[in-house]
Amino acid sequence: MLEGWVVQRQARRGGARSEKRGVGLRFAFYGRTSTEDYQDRASSEYWQRDVAENVIFGRGAVVSEFFDSGYSRRLPWTDRPAAAALLNALRDPNRGFDAIVVGEFERAFYGDQLQQLMPVFERCGVQLWLPETDGPLDLNDVTHQALMLLLGAQSRREVLRSRHRVTAAMRAQVCEQGRYLGGRPPYGYRLVDAGPHPNRAHAQWGRRLRRLDPDPATAPHVRWMFAQRLAGRSVAGIARELNERGVRCPSHVDPERNSHRSGGVWTLRTVAAILANPRYTGRQVWNRQGRDYEAARGKQRRGPVHRWNPVQDWVISKQIVHPPLVTEQDFVAAQAIRATRPTGDGTTRVYLLAGLVRCRLCGRRMDAHWVNNRAGYRCRHGYTSAQRAVPERAKNLYVREDHILASLPAHLAVLELDDGLGSEERGSGDSGQRRDFAELMRQFDLTIVCDTAGWTVETAATTDDADR
Repeated sequence: MLEGWVVQRQARRGGARSEKRGVGLRFAFYGRTSTEDYQDRASSEYWQRDVAENVIFGRGAVVSEFFDSGYSRRLPWTDRPAAAALLNALRDPNRGFDAIVVGEFERAFYGDQLQQLMPVFERCGVQLWLPETDGPLDLNDVTHQALMLLLGAQSRREVLRSRHRVTAAMRAQVCEQGRYLGGRPPYGYRLVDAGPHPNRAHAQWGRRLRRLDPDPATAPHVRWMFAQRLAGRSVAGIARELNERGVRCPSHVDPERNSHRSGGVWTLRTVAAILANPRYTGRQVWNRQGRDYEAARGKQRRGPVHRWNPVQDWVISKQIVHPPLVTEQDFVAAQAIRATRPTGDGTTRVYLLAGLVRCRLCGRRMDAHWVNNRAGYRCRHGYTSAQRAVPERAKNLYVREDHILASLPAHLAVLELDDGLGSEERGSGDSGQRRDFAELMRQFDLTIVCDTAGWTVETAATTDDADR
């Protein structure tokens, strides 16, 4: 009974409103919400649509809707699916609408985006209606021109101000309180309750803090990795034994939080990342990664590209806030093992052609490799020490550095890149001259391509094209 009465009342109000509105212009509504996890699309879409309909009330009706959910305002319209679809619809003479209306300027535009889009709207003969102008935007009106610039700056300022406030608060929460701010717990830890939320309003809603605690199933493996590394074992050896013992890797232990990982085995990179994570010392660490919004443009990405920040930008808690899996002294010692270590006689091995030698068979850059007391290079065609060898894989390719350097001057002379050196100088065995030839190759973007039959000097561009 009550539902029927409400529907009847709504029908009366809607009918009276449509009669007053008349036919008028046909509008395409555009709206946006930046996040899906922290914003309710239904409520956000409702209030934006309601504001837009109030702007056009009595002068037209919305006949089509374009709404982006989960896309930042920083992204241009071409990188937002619904906005891009609206731009494509503009080019259709039978598009079915005469104007565009938005519920809020900041939801639709950022910075100078509107200035870039207005020529497109005008060329297609479509008006843009804004709540801030209470009607169509007129670029011939100096007031509207000034308002457009002001709103664009305000949209950018809102983002920058919010980001500064949030990041400053997060720095204080990590540094002073050691608070866990979310994200995937590191391998070896699990999340446990850490008491009520410090904000009384959030605490009344039932929200509670969480902290890291050793996972009984995986924490022993992390402790073992650090112990093995401190004993001088290689990262490859650690990964190989984990695979041979059948220890589950992070993507298998927590597949829901590691949906972006598809590998089922331990890799050198996974082990190295664990050994380099300072959170295992019991301190909370934040801002290890940053977000590059500009790099996401033109790549059809919802979110920004994540990049590692310099160590000096990391925020580390002043106190130990969760049980450590390794002492700070052992962690620092493990990082030192990653540095280039001298040989038994105290010297450091130098590879003049490092990064310049490539395998013709698989296209990979060959690894610097010390063999028979000489510098050399090898390619294992994708096989690593963390995996078991398979009989059908191609044999390793080896090449000696001194053999390449002995005939390298002749190859460069053929390419007319002798750099003005005389024949006697080119044939000399002086290490300084050989280093000059290596730098010359880097200067002209040259690559040494090897196979079992020999090697040649090619341009890096030619080699890359062949790979494709």
